[in-house]
Amino acid sequence: MFDEVLVPTDGSESAERAARYGRVLTAAYGATVHLLSVVDERDFDGVAGDEEPDAGRTAAEQTAHEAVDAAAALFDTDDVVTRVTVGVPSEAILAYVSEADVDLVVMGTHGRTGVERFLIGSVAERVVRHATVPVLTVRHSDAAPPAERVERILVPTDGSDASFQALPYAFDLAERFDAVVEGLSIVDERTKSSVYTVETALEEMVGGLETMAQTATDRVEARAHAADVEVTTTVVDGIPSRSICAHAEESGADLVVIASHGRTGLAHYLLGSVAERVVRNSTVPVLTVPSDVDA
Repeated sequence: MFDEVLVPTDGSESAERAARYGRVLTAAYGATVHLLSVVDERDFDGVAGDEEPDAGRTAAEQTAHEAVDAAAALFDTDDVVTRVTVGVPSEAILAYVSEADVDLVVMGTHGRTGVERFLIGSVAERVVRHATVPVLTVRHSDAAPPAERVERILVPTDGSDASFQALPYAFDLAERFDAVVEGLSIVDERTKSSVYTVETALEEMVGGLETMAQTATDRVEARAHAADVEVTTTVVDGIPSRSICAHAEESGADLVVIASHGRTGLAHYLLGSVAERVVRNSTVPVLTVPSDVDA
């Protein structure tokens, strides 16, 4: 499933943590590791400074080379490709995905202090939004899990076929790591509240929302059993993105696997809504799967 894994890096703590997760995944899949550092052309003057240890390199280029070298040292394999390039970071990452036929991107959500190159809303968000392959985003924070492991995988679903695009990835990871999959569906409390204001006449609609959520997790459970994967299911009331992040922490999940698009129309899991907020706020790594990707 994952044969060519791209790990963009700027040498930040977030990028290093992402590389450590990349090491776990590439070891499990026997994948080739691609380490890419992009010197932002918008800050690049092309002039080497006197302080540079390597003649002809600017300070930014030297930092980029040091970043990929440091990341390469984390991997216990010789199957590593490194590249330093100049460009707009998100565009360069997406171009490399296509050029190298990458099937997974693993990247941090925050970068170096100041401009924070990998801050969500900038590079990472653009990559997740436009990538045609799954993207694993890893946040560096004090609340983050202390170890890079995959023992419990949380899969949020709204019951749509698009949201189930995440399941093959979750199941394959569960098989390789002998992990448990938990299907999670959220009954949006805001919808329930608006329904209750209409009193008894719409009580059946509330029951319908709960039934839909239960049906969604039942389908996850059935597919997991068919794939011979250990599974649990949970239905909770709440605001979807907040509930997903909170449940991921409270349940001890090591990874959230979520499709980037959900129901048409309301698009509960449309990037820019639930999935984007989960990527931005989750202390647990998030694997975002484009809804039209081939598993």
